[in-house]
Amino acid sequence: MNIQEIIAKKRDKQKLSKEEIDFFIKEYTNGNIADYQASALIMAIYINSMDEEETTNLTIAMAHSGDILDLSELGNVVDKHSTGGVGDKVTLILAPIIASLGIPVAKMSGRGLGYTGGTIDKLEAIPGYNVNVSEKEFIENVKKIGISLIGQTLNLAPADKKIYALRDATSTTESIPLIASSIMSKKIAAGANKIVLDVTYGSGAFMKTKERAQELADTMIKIGKLAGRETVAVITPMEEPLGRNVGNSLEVIEAVQALKGDMAEDVKEVVLELGSNMIKLAGKGDCLEENKAKMLENIRNGKALEKLKELVANQGGDVSYIEDTSKFKKAKYIMPVRLEDKGEIANRNGEQREIQGMGKDETKKEIIYEESTTQRTIKELKAEEVGKLSVFLGAGRIKKEDKIEPEVGITFNKKVGDKVENGDVVAYIHANNEEKAKEAVERLKKIYKLK
Repeated sequence: MNIQEIIAKKRDKQKLSKEEIDFFIKEYTNGNIADYQASALIMAIYINSMDEEETTNLTIAMAHSGDILDLSELGNVVDKHSTGGVGDKVTLILAPIIASLGIPVAKMSGRGLGYTGGTIDKLEAIPGYNVNVSEKEFIENVKKIGISLIGQTLNLAPADKKIYALRDATSTTESIPLIASSIMSKKIAAGANKIVLDVTYGSGAFMKTKERAQELADTMIKIGKLAGRETVAVITPMEEPLGRNVGNSLEVIEAVQALKGDMAEDVKEVVLELGSNMIKLAGKGDCLEENKAKMLENIRNGKALEKLKELVANQGGDVSYIEDTSKFKKAKYIMPVRLEDKGEIANRNGEQREIQGMGKDETKKEIIYEESTTQRTIKELKAEEVGKLSVFLGAGRIKKEDKIEPEVGITFNKKVGDKVENGDVVAYIHANNEEKAKEAVERLKKIYKLK
């Protein structure tokens, strides 16, 4: 068996055997297959795809290319994974709720890269919080308080890391077998025996259409079944940012507010849908609506927020920041974003006219401004563009070594469907550089689309 034969076989649209896939993953991980050869095979897979059995075999081989975490002593462990988004603070809200219901939460999360955020970056915005713990301590934390959220400290699915880098460099990312095997190999290696997937679609997601998201979800569910992991998927939109804030400490603050009962409706919908399925998979309730009620009750009675405090304290974090979120460091510059301010073109009854200053007659100036005010509706706020803007401000990273500025980001007053009038503040830019803040204000104005 050699790599040339395997490449030729997939090039010619033939099915690869389990032995051939195992050989490729093992030898590539060990450095015995060159990047250019692996790239050729990945391109052949991208063009000719894989069937369910091939995709499952690829997933299992990648999962077993490194460490496999054994969580069996914890009983049923339900993991949750999102395929990516902007403003996605769901784990920070959902994990404490689920743990407060007596369901163990042992979750390894990643850092953000590109325009999508990472849970670990958000947790590290809490002073003192330690995301780097050993496997033994990770399991002991869950035994002790029912929850632990950490970074991917183990050598999980190293083959996936190598293959992902190739896919990124060779424009072969948009392949459902390759995406599905990448996600599921890490989930299997992370040790959970039950998995709930949040498969996003829209401008801020991997999958741009709902149909493609459904296809990806179906593939991952089948992989989970063949791999012995009970798996369900929830399809959620990521056309606009999720919730009110984008940025690391800003999203932690929003998560705390959510656990106090002040949760944005789009966040609540995702949290309840995913959580009700997690409870069902854990064997704690078959009725999704009843499960949602249990979650809401533990928000109302404060148990979910207490569990977040317990998590933070147990992993070295300063709980006082959760008790009083005003303690979080603020950005140096917080600038409002106004749409159709004075001096711009306003639209009234189908007419366009320029609003001009009237010299010293401020009263007259204000009257003209008010008479020209028109209420319009926000029709678009593309998540991808917002995500890129947050990276520009320092809330995300382009390269893994880029440093995060926890306090910068964007707060939204108005989102899709909301009404706006001339001069309304629709958002605030949080920045540590004045020029960046001013540029971000102008860029965000252009990202908002009105009708």
